[in-house]
Amino acid sequence: MAHSHAPAGDGNGRRLLLAFLITAGFMIIEVAGGLISGSLALLADAGHMLTDAAALMFALLAVHFAHRPPNAQHTFGWLRLTTLAAFVNAIALVIITVLIVWEAVERFRAPQPVAGGTMIVIAVAGLVANLLSFWILHRGSEEKNLNVRAAALHVLGDLLGSVGAIIAALVILWTGWTPIDPILSVLVSCLVLRSAWALLKESVNELLEGAPRSLDLAALKRDLRHELPEVRDVHHVHVWLVGEKPMMTLHVQVIPPHNHDALLDQIHHFLAHRYQIAHATVQMEYQPCSGPECTINDPQSGHAHHHHHH
Repeated sequence: MAHSHAPAGDGNGRRLLLAFLITAGFMIIEVAGGLISGSLALLADAGHMLTDAAALMFALLAVHFAHRPPNAQHTFGWLRLTTLAAFVNAIALVIITVLIVWEAVERFRAPQPVAGGTMIVIAVAGLVANLLSFWILHRGSEEKNLNVRAAALHVLGDLLGSVGAIIAALVILWTGWTPIDPILSVLVSCLVLRSAWALLKESVNELLEGAPRSLDLAALKRDLRHELPEVRDVHHVHVWLVGEKPMMTLHVQVIPPHNHDALLDQIHHFLAHRYQIAHATVQMEYQPCSGPECTINDPQSGHAHHHHHH
């Protein structure tokens, strides 16, 4: 994937870098503003901006590492590093959320003064920063780069966080009721937790060599046998992800073809076009699979598949 869009990827990289700098810069301003004004909602929004800055950074890393050639030591290049970074980020976000909710509970017990004026200035600035990042990223999303799209969604979610902080500031300015600040900080934390949870699920799935969530292996085997009459049986199927790119190995038992390579090409074509698996290693066999390990993938494979024409 990365090879075909090299020029586009660089445009993506520039846009991502710009959005990252804006977001990271405003995150620092929001942390400072939250500490100065005593506003927890601003700190929670800064936590949310951290998720965005991190998402933008992974997207940047992914664009960067996609260009770094694989070497003998790392045959996939460095793509897995982005997954590891996402995993660490998700855990950090959960910790931040817990700390903010903890502090919010403390503040319900003993409300603290909040400087509404300072708070609203910084919250509005944060909102503008988010709109700017979103606009920069959105111009680039026609390339359908997963990372850029994910980053744009993050920034959109962050708009809600800034809006929450603005509402809290307005309530404090108009009514002086400070508990609105911890209440909204908890709501913003829930947003952070949602993106952290999604990130954790995705990255853990990749680190555990899980199959892509959208992939239905049973259907893939069925379709392959359907599509190519020479294919009798599909077994030893393994699918995993390296930096969002699916990798696959499979054994295919076939009726001896006239042209071995042509059939192999058909199988690769089927996987690439029907299932978007560009990197597959196919072992073709003429004998039925025998032995206990044939049934590892699905208990019936040894028997059921041979009778599927009845």
